[in-house]
Amino acid sequence: MAKPQGLTGHTQIAGVMGWPIAHTKSPRLHSYWLEQYGIDGAYIPMSVPEGKLSQALKALPLLGFRGCNVTIPHKEEALKCVDIVDPLAARVGAVNTITVLPDGKLLGQNTDVFGFTENMKSAGFEYNPQFPTAMVLGAGGAARAIVVGLQMMGYRDIHIVNRSQERAQELVKAMGDKTRFTLFTLEQAKEAARDVGLVVNTTALGMQGHPPLEINLEYVPHEAWVTDVVYAPLETELLKQARQKHIRAVDGLGMLLHQARAGFESWFGQDPSVTPALRDFVLESE
Repeated sequence: MAKPQGLTGHTQIAGVMGWPIAHTKSPRLHSYWLEQYGIDGAYIPMSVPEGKLSQALKALPLLGFRGCNVTIPHKEEALKCVDIVDPLAARVGAVNTITVLPDGKLLGQNTDVFGFTENMKSAGFEYNPQFPTAMVLGAGGAARAIVVGLQMMGYRDIHIVNRSQERAQELVKAMGDKTRFTLFTLEQAKEAARDVGLVVNTTALGMQGHPPLEINLEYVPHEAWVTDVVYAPLETELLKQARQKHIRAVDGLGMLLHQARAGFESWFGQDPSVTPALRDFVLESE
């Protein structure tokens, strides 16, 4: 690994905004790449409460930032705060990566779709036409990115499980009419999982500091896959239950690693690689 150049007056700065933010592994991830490629850069966590995102983002050009990531709960709000919205981000209805352009304008992108599909692909997942239905837990900004990813994978039948049916209906309306959606409450999750080929949790339930995700995978076929966008803890209760039932499970860390690639290239000018060594390094902080 190349030695870092160290911080100077020319240091390129980026970071991540969220609330809470203490759990994030993004600074460790980006610091690895910065050192690996010998880049004079820094990536810092920024604790931004709800209602303060617009003010925080407007400060980025003034402070010399190259850009930032935004995470829970700011992804949908960020869409309204940037000057230019990438078409995929507009389709998803959420932004997770922001770049400060040379003229100071903010470009909003969504790299969660790529992160999700690349994580599943790297794990060996392939769409199985014998199980053409996927189940998504949640209906927020992360869920929209996952749904777009599922559509790209070939899914045209998707079960949405969410506490708020109004929120779920908003997601369905935003995703167009090329997919058949069926809505379920959390209490109906067990039945919603019957005969699905892929289960994806997009909620914060099960994350450190949040309530647990209580769902029964009894009706999920052994041929199915289960994945969780949560990566802190790495092995969520959902994934533990899947493995106990001999169902293939994929943790959310790979999604984090792959979604970060586009932002890093935009801010620091280097297309980084996701490797086992990187994954091990990020996990060492646990």
